Amino acid sequence: MSETNPAATAPVTADAAPHRYTAALAAEIEARWQDFWDAEGTYDAPNPSGDLAGDPELVARPKKFIMDMFPYPSGAGLHVGHPLGYIATDVYARFQRMTGHNVLHTLGFDAFGLPAEQYAVQTGTHPRVSTEANIKNMQIQLRRLGLGHDRRRSFATIDPAYYKWTQWIFLQIFNSWYDDEAGKARPIAELIERFASGERDVPGHTRAWSELTEAERADVLGEYRLAYASDAPVNWCPGLGTVLANEEVTADGRSERGNFPVFKSKLRQWNMRITAYADRLLEDLDELDWPEAIKLQQRNWIGRSEGARVDFPIDGERITVFTTRPDTLFGATYMVLAPEHPLVEKFTADAWPEGTRPAWTGGHATPAEAVAAYRAQAASKSDVERQAEAKDKTGVFIGAHATNPVNGEQIPVFIADYVLMGYGTGAIMAVPAGDQRDFEFARAFDLPVHCIVEPTDGRGTDTATWEDAFASHDARIINSSNDDVSLDGLDVTDAKTRITEWLERRGVGEGTVNFRLRDWLFSRQRYWGEPFPIVYDEDGIAHALPESMLPLELPEVEDYSPRTFDPDDADTHPETPLSRNEDWVDVTLDLGDGRGPRRYRRETNTMPNWAGSCWYELRYLDPHNDRQLVDPEIERYWMGPREGLPHGGVDLYVGGAEHAVLHLLYARFWSKVLFDLGHVSSAEPFHKLFNQGMIQAYVYRDARGIAVPAAEVEERDGVYYHQGEKVSRLLGKMGKSLKNAVTPDEICAEYGADTLRLYEMAMGPLDVSRPWDTRAVVGQFRLLQRLWRNIVDEDSGEVTVTDAEPDDETLRALHKAVDGVRQDLEAMRFNTAIAKVTELNNHLTKSGGGVPRAVAEPLVLLAAPLAPHVAEELWRKLGHTDSVVHRDFPVADPAYVVDETITCVVQIKGKVRARLEVAPGISDEELEKAALADEKVVAALDGAGIRKVIVRAPKLVNIVPA
Repeated sequence: MSETNPAATAPVTADAAPHRYTAALAAEIEARWQDFWDAEGTYDAPNPSGDLAGDPELVARPKKFIMDMFPYPSGAGLHVGHPLGYIATDVYARFQRMTGHNVLHTLGFDAFGLPAEQYAVQTGTHPRVSTEANIKNMQIQLRRLGLGHDRRRSFATIDPAYYKWTQWIFLQIFNSWYDDEAGKARPIAELIERFASGERDVPGHTRAWSELTEAERADVLGEYRLAYASDAPVNWCPGLGTVLANEEVTADGRSERGNFPVFKSKLRQWNMRITAYADRLLEDLDELDWPEAIKLQQRNWIGRSEGARVDFPIDGERITVFTTRPDTLFGATYMVLAPEHPLVEKFTADAWPEGTRPAWTGGHATPAEAVAAYRAQAASKSDVERQAEAKDKTGVFIGAHATNPVNGEQIPVFIADYVLMGYGTGAIMAVPAGDQRDFEFARAFDLPVHCIVEPTDGRGTDTATWEDAFASHDARIINSSNDDVSLDGLDVTDAKTRITEWLERRGVGEGTVNFRLRDWLFSRQRYWGEPFPIVYDEDGIAHALPESMLPLELPEVEDYSPRTFDPDDADTHPETPLSRNEDWVDVTLDLGDGRGPRRYRRETNTMPNWAGSCWYELRYLDPHNDRQLVDPEIERYWMGPREGLPHGGVDLYVGGAEHAVLHLLYARFWSKVLFDLGHVSSAEPFHKLFNQGMIQAYVYRDARGIAVPAAEVEERDGVYYHQGEKVSRLLGKMGKSLKNAVTPDEICAEYGADTLRLYEMAMGPLDVSRPWDTRAVVGQFRLLQRLWRNIVDEDSGEVTVTDAEPDDETLRALHKAVDGVRQDLEAMRFNTAIAKVTELNNHLTKSGGGVPRAVAEPLVLLAAPLAPHVAEELWRKLGHTDSVVHRDFPVADPAYVVDETITCVVQIKGKVRARLEVAPGISDEELEKAALADEKVVAALDGAGIRKVIVRAPKLVNIVPA
């Protein structure tokens, strides 16, 4: 038996009736209606400027902006798992049109990315050529599904007309700073004015702004710009020849793509100062209609924690730490810097101080040698490996001591890989009595452990006897006082407050908030990405290109691959493909700054593939605007704040939960910057988010563990065989590499697109993963055949509906279906909506005779969002000349929705003794009388008295005998 070959259950036979609904007829109907929709512009969504201006009826309509997450145009094309979300949004969009909404629903392509570039490296084919071919193939596949997209609004991120505005947005961010006082981004020109006027002191300088060199000014502004270049620790992957974001590195320290080793290295890279928006990104989550699991992931990623900044003096300078437990400062007995910390080199001693313990040196002759060796070792580990709880603690002493500000103790400074630059300041004060990792490190290096929190577990205060740390947030502070402050006897909360006040009085610290969120690394050493609209002068100062020079298009290059290196060689640096095109890199330009033509060197990194998807919802609104990012009136109409959407945004956004952090967080950041600068009215891009589940498929593997083609697997008595050999079966992802992919083209050819749509929507709740079973598709095909037969004679092709009035039973079945389907479609419960349509259709099938037109027409309209092609065809056959797409969705008559009777259960001592058929509106008193008068209840009571009667009309009566 094959899991993917439907031949055994194919519903088409050679002797089928001439007008039977077959796969061939479905294909003909679907192609014809798809052509009709395109020709008529059926799904074109009017905009408020121009389209809506002269049409009061359209202006009065409510609107819905419905979006899918950007698809990447893979060369493998679609399998049946990919369209799940697209079909769902299409059904929902169709329903919204039929309930009077002006609906914007379209789809573009997130087309920059590593796969096309890797293919270019292997074959020499320009990434644009392969990407555009993939887009065309995907467009054909998606069109065949009958998706009601406004095709005028589609685009790809690789279109220069699109990435012109991606570059423009980058420049808005580059030319902005975050004003903490105003709580928003402002143009960098305003900050320059404040420096120039003396209203604001120039940090790090005693000279006036006018006295600084251009390079000095650029350095100052770089500390404020929301997009800035800096030398920073990055994830360097020699095997790919590029830097990777943290999220592109696996837990075992390898690249997600290619599985190459990734090392920590310091390189000059572009960054986005997303950390400036950490509080707003957190706070505004509360107003979004998102799954709580996604909100939680974003909150955890942002990682807000309150504590204190503490300065530890060292050699006339200081090391700053962030701690959530400043109350434990008296227990700090050593410090640890992350191996990548920029102060390591500054404070590493020339020689080991007298009395340095051998275990602290790592066996090296000098601190510099020990530090270099340890840094190399740490660079080869992932962050997860470095923080693994079970691993042995390692580190080396840098030969220097810092001063604990609360007691003056000289405490040694180490570097150790369990401290990361990605959290806090990249330095910690180690309190081994209260932190297990610090405790293990202290034991390994024979460091003091000071008890500063009174143990409540009976272990006592002699730390020499402890086997682990004692961490508590509700114990009493002890051994924590000096001549100026005492924490002894305080609880943790009060101790935190007192020590923070003391630190601030002494000028050695302050209360502060820290975030786990790091600034967004925004450079890639690749070819296939948006070029940065930045050039550098002879002094290395970055200058923005004027808007008139956008888009800056990608040049041709002879070799698309970045220079790669030995995957294990960490001591290498990127060489980008763009850097090899000297004619493009070295240019003479007049930037319009009054200096005339000058020589510049272009930025040779490209933007990450996330850039284009940070703002694409805005381009859907106004896709052909070459004068501005988006027309303000159009943006306000589709995305502006309104009742229930305080921050504005897309009405419904559907996609996979795997984008919980990256794409969604980045897009929110860009939206907030654009909002602050007045370019958009919506501070959030997506108001409502829905995560669809995954369509899974069985993966079959042979004895070697290699996947075999699922279509070639046979089942015999519950055992699976491939070419006579037994294979294992496990439910997993669907994909080409797993040899279990089923394409939508296959299913459309066998059954038609409407059947595929119905099957995918009927498989289960949309947000739950479900297994694909091609054999089960036929069930939805048969539903469509029965629907067809209820309206069309299979032999003559004539419509068989009658003008007879439907009976009460049929009217009740119709209006219950209308009411239920309407509620289900609104709530995106598509599987139960299909079940209700099926129930009504089956009722009509069993009724015999012709179906009343008064029932047939609403039945077709109920099916229209789910199976639009067959609905259009039947609607036309029923004599209508308009499309079902904009027809009003049926409305239920409440009189027929309410059941005539409801079954009431009567219990005595918790056991069911009778069932009564009662009116839905029966009162408690009437129901109690009816229950007590029922002969079965009378018999069960057998003369016993009644202590209590509990009535829950109309469904329950519970009698408690005396």
